[in-house]
Amino acid sequence: MSRTEGEFSGQAVSPEDARAWIGRVDTREGALSPEFAGMLMGALGHPASPQPAIHTGAEMPFLWHWAAFPEFVPIGDIATDGHPRLGGFLPPLPFNRRMWAGGKLTFRGGFAIGEKLSRRSEILSVDFKTGSTGEMAFVRVGHDLRGEGGGAIREEQDIVYLPIPDSFRPPRAIPAPPDPVFSETLEVGPVRLFRYSAATYNAHRIHYDRDYATGAERYPGLVVHGPMQATLLMEAAIRHTGHRPARFSFRGVHPMFDGQLSLQAHDDGPAALKLCTVAETGHQGLQARFEWKE
Repeated sequence: MSRTEGEFSGQAVSPEDARAWIGRVDTREGALSPEFAGMLMGALGHPASPQPAIHTGAEMPFLWHWAAFPEFVPIGDIATDGHPRLGGFLPPLPFNRRMWAGGKLTFRGGFAIGEKLSRRSEILSVDFKTGSTGEMAFVRVGHDLRGEGGGAIREEQDIVYLPIPDSFRPPRAIPAPPDPVFSETLEVGPVRLFRYSAATYNAHRIHYDRDYATGAERYPGLVVHGPMQATLLMEAAIRHTGHRPARFSFRGVHPMFDGQLSLQAHDDGPAALKLCTVAETGHQGLQARFEWKE
């Protein structure tokens, strides 16, 4: 169930008109069923990670709430890239590429598998910038989640809108820092990417349709989901520290493509880790910070 204030259907809007979306609110009710939890487990697992319980009432692993509010829109409302068409809650900006750029979360307690959840989302800002690839726009969305059991999450999500270039022009590669406190490598291939897309009901074709990813969007391979990378880093941090997160933040600094991916961490003070995913070529893909309470 969902409700969005101020529905809209039309063409792309100007930067000035897009700012009218600031303050737009969407409210939803959801839950992570054992079935969807099983699908996530089948997408995220690797040999170093024990399988979590997925029955009703079991503790929900952190960041799995991203699969609790799937967008069930009619197939006629899906854009060419596989995303729901813009213009309802998110502004219809004049850029062809849309990606999750990063986010930050604060946790209070936790959720359970099957628990009824509510989410209030609000457009916090719409900003336009010029970078090495040209004009781009950033939309920041705030989410407040509540569970029947008293758990809560405050989340801010950054979405970037970009033009699709004529050829792939990667951002500057940032080498992984030396001497990590842990480093784990896993294979991220087409099956894992498809499974995660299915579990999160994310039809964005760059993650599972190689012809679309390399042809229409000019990538050199299938793109690894930013939220998948964040969730893998979160699980590894919890497992290595033995602590539950108080705060977690992440941002993408370079696209990651199917193949081998490493999860690395470095100490960042008495109660925090700096984390990153690392490509086979040695550069960082997603940077994150995991904080806990002593």
